[in-house]
Amino acid sequence: MVARFEDGVADHLLELQAELATGSYRPGPYKHFTIEEPKRRLISAAPFRDRVVHHALCNLIEPLFESRFIPDSYANRLGKGTHRAVARCQAFSRSYPYVLRLDIVKHFPSIDHQILSDNLSRVVADGQTLALIGKILASGDGIADQDYRPPLFKGDDLLAWCRPRGLPIGNLTSQFWSNCHLHPLDLFVKRELGCKAYLRYVDDFALFADNKTTLGEWRQRIIERLAAMRLCVHESKAQVLPVRCGIPWLGFVVYPTHRRVKARKVVEATRCLGERYDAWRCGSISFGEFDASVQGWINHVRYADTWGLRTHVLKKFVWSKCSWAFNVN
Repeated sequence: MVARFEDGVADHLLELQAELATGSYRPGPYKHFTIEEPKRRLISAAPFRDRVVHHALCNLIEPLFESRFIPDSYANRLGKGTHRAVARCQAFSRSYPYVLRLDIVKHFPSIDHQILSDNLSRVVADGQTLALIGKILASGDGIADQDYRPPLFKGDDLLAWCRPRGLPIGNLTSQFWSNCHLHPLDLFVKRELGCKAYLRYVDDFALFADNKTTLGEWRQRIIERLAAMRLCVHESKAQVLPVRCGIPWLGFVVYPTHRRVKARKVVEATRCLGERYDAWRCGSISFGEFDASVQGWINHVRYADTWGLRTHVLKKFVWSKCSWAFNVN
């Protein structure tokens, strides 16, 4: 697919430009596959020419939104990311005794197209750009209907289930629009609730305060605010806890004094690295590919207190100055 596009790339780009200029552009069909880790998800891959359009669109409109986003929104933004979100979470845990952590049920499948379109149109004024956004949105309508059926909200009738919804997991636009969609929630928490210590990564968010009562009140108001956006949280997980108990956050457990890697992540890493090692031993992958997996995992977990963990997981391997070697003992 990529090779076909790159073969005569100038002609393909001119064709795309003409389609976008005349409004005749139509997104192609997605290819779907399922991943099991870290949890079961349906991934939808757009045709390569559509991905070129997605990147061009995001390059055009992202600066309009970036200046509006709060500093403590960490997903899919330049200079942010997982590890900075973990560090910020720990900084808040050192200043406040209690935390409320919430996450949204089936975030991408549940995003309502009309509500998202309204949010985007408040910032994007160009009609041609909004029309393109509408086409990309429509291409993902109901893409995860088999995995998720939304609840009915107050005032709904059965026709509410027919509302267009869902963003394909895999599109660059989906990642960016997720931030746009939840930006009003960020403002609600910061301005209306008055929470001074708040951060969000995609649909995971955490609020910190000096007492449990305040966080309990904020919890209910956030649930009500999200319902107005046709979103739900996992209420059983949305508990107010002392920060000293540890905060599950983006694959880590964050304490005021240290960080740990979640036990489930350790099990996954041990299995995955073992499979990669076996693949290298039997010649299915190169040593460089195997080493990249090891170094990638080390680079991730080094943001926690994991010297002992790294020794444990990598105990099959012995590092010499020049190479890795298997320790048969």
